[in-house]
Amino acid sequence: MTLALTEAAEAVQLTPAFDLDTGRLAAELAAVAPHTWNVQRTHTYGGQAGRPAPIDWRVLPLRSLGGDPDRTDPGGPGPEPFAPTRWLDQLPYLAEILAQVPAPLNAVRLMALGPGAVSTAHCDPKYRLDRGIVRLHIPVVTTDDAVLVLDGVEHCWQPGALWYGDFSREHLVRNTSEAVTRVHVVIDALLTADLASWFPASWHELFARGEVLLNRPAPHAVPAWPAGLPYEALLPSGFADFDAPAPLDGSLIPARIDHAASGTVTLTVAGRVFALVPVGGGEWRFSGWSEQRTLQPHADGHLLLRVRRGRALADRHVAAAPRTP
Repeated sequence: MTLALTEAAEAVQLTPAFDLDTGRLAAELAAVAPHTWNVQRTHTYGGQAGRPAPIDWRVLPLRSLGGDPDRTDPGGPGPEPFAPTRWLDQLPYLAEILAQVPAPLNAVRLMALGPGAVSTAHCDPKYRLDRGIVRLHIPVVTTDDAVLVLDGVEHCWQPGALWYGDFSREHLVRNTSEAVTRVHVVIDALLTADLASWFPASWHELFARGEVLLNRPAPHAVPAWPAGLPYEALLPSGFADFDAPAPLDGSLIPARIDHAASGTVTLTVAGRVFALVPVGGGEWRFSGWSEQRTLQPHADGHLLLRVRRGRALADRHVAAAPRTP
């Protein structure tokens, strides 16, 4: 029987290439537990903190935008790439585990749901297989009274297991325990062919077909932008709007590609700055996003914009060239 993306299970346990030592994980958790973890918050562009979660839902960020040790949100495309925080230095075994995940990592957080806490039902639409972005969980401390309700199905994942969940579907978390705080490692990653091999065999045919976006592994060495900088272009207004249903459409607006003070290649458009990351083949993606949108400069005076949904590809050429003095 052929499995379609819309028919795939809401969650599945993965088979990683390492054995998880739950005792070591618990010991490392105890080492950082005396620090008061920040309440889960959303962040606006520019890093301004939004309202805190109204429940006991706390976060210790292990990877965040710019390596900020206080940001509790999952982040997204912005002016800084994701980097380890100082908290990860205190969790060497967990750092070893993360280093073995065969995919580029975005945010990684320890998330603690306190006794009696229940979240509202919500969807996280960017975590979709056809966008090439996945969210993984490793439970560290749990109880039968702490569940994830995902697409109407209750899950109580056990410590040490590695799980994928389709969090673009409606979900909530609920901890009715009176004493136990549920703690999971939550990993946001780009789906690659190597990571897809950790899924059960029943999923492999799905990944081999065109509905799923498989990102290329990050290159070992970061190449330079293959044209002189600063570089100016005209981009469709929807290309840097990650909620836009048609990112190649819209009027053309001026954009500039340059180096940030840190040396990162950045794109500035409509007053926003985005870090760019090479993906191979001359293409660059937005840091914090997948190869769902890429840019590729050409020597004949244009920029090739690409948008992928699964392996379906659309592109658009726009005027661009290195800026002349």
